[in-house]
Amino acid sequence: MGGTTAEVRPAEPDFSAITPEELRAYRDAENRFRASGAARTLLGEPDTGAAIDWQEVALPGRDLPVRVYRPVSTPDGGAGTRGGLPLVLHVHGGGFVGTAVQCDWTNSHLAAELAAVVVSVEHRLLAPGSPLANAADDGWEVLRHVMRHAARWGVDPSRAAVFGESCGALISALTAIRAREAGLELKAQVLVNPVVDVTGAMLDHPSVTEHADSPTLTLPQLRLVQRLAVPPGADAGAVSPLHADDLGGLAPALVVVPTRDAVADHGRRYAERLRAAGTPVRLSEYPGAKHAFLTLPGVEPQAGAARAEILAFLRAALAT
Repeated sequence: MGGTTAEVRPAEPDFSAITPEELRAYRDAENRFRASGAARTLLGEPDTGAAIDWQEVALPGRDLPVRVYRPVSTPDGGAGTRGGLPLVLHVHGGGFVGTAVQCDWTNSHLAAELAAVVVSVEHRLLAPGSPLANAADDGWEVLRHVMRHAARWGVDPSRAAVFGESCGALISALTAIRAREAGLELKAQVLVNPVVDVTGAMLDHPSVTEHADSPTLTLPQLRLVQRLAVPPGADAGAVSPLHADDLGGLAPALVVVPTRDAVADHGRRYAERLRAAGTPVRLSEYPGAKHAFLTLPGVEPQAGAARAEILAFLRAALAT
């Protein structure tokens, strides 16, 4: 997954008419760029207080890469790690394009400043033959694997949280629901600019109309996500947390919403549903920020404040 400083960002294709071959070519070129040194001016430099490595997780029928962030040192010099460090299961955004590397800035700082292990899932991306249900399985099965083998990973399964951005926030929200159903206790969920609805109503929210031409998430991109996420005949509601039957008894949530975002109302509506179900939730809006702002500290001035808020929320949730 490495890159070079000579990597050039590809031009965006016509998302409304893209072919499967064009999608694969664009995804591969864009992900090479996001993993390159050239992208660091946009994506930010990792915290040197965290060690970063790729590992493989053996899941049913497949081995899945995860990007793992560990603190170089702990506040007590390591004495407190006997019971394991807190775990943050992270899922990157992008839908049909994206890589865990694009989140190095946030995840490395969380690992170093929380003294936690952050495991970022390199989930299967949306594509013909790879629907959203596959990516949702990846998020849940990695969490379950790490918690079952907590000692091997050096984590404390009683102090675990999920964290995701955009489509990764959708996967994280579904993972939180599945954890509750399986009896796995999570301490927190952090959902940043979440997409939580891929049903026929996905594009009916006022924010979609208002910000359809936002440079970081356009209406053609959303339509492509919807088309790839739910093949004909599949149940869109089953992978749309906004339409889950029961949102009670879930881990306390921080929902981060940039206001210049087509899916801003997704986050607002989901926070409303969580609150109505009795799940503790904090809705935090960032006026003027655009979709994916947390991954773009080089150009989005509010990324640092959002990262600090997420850090404080997780520190409190994972303290005991």
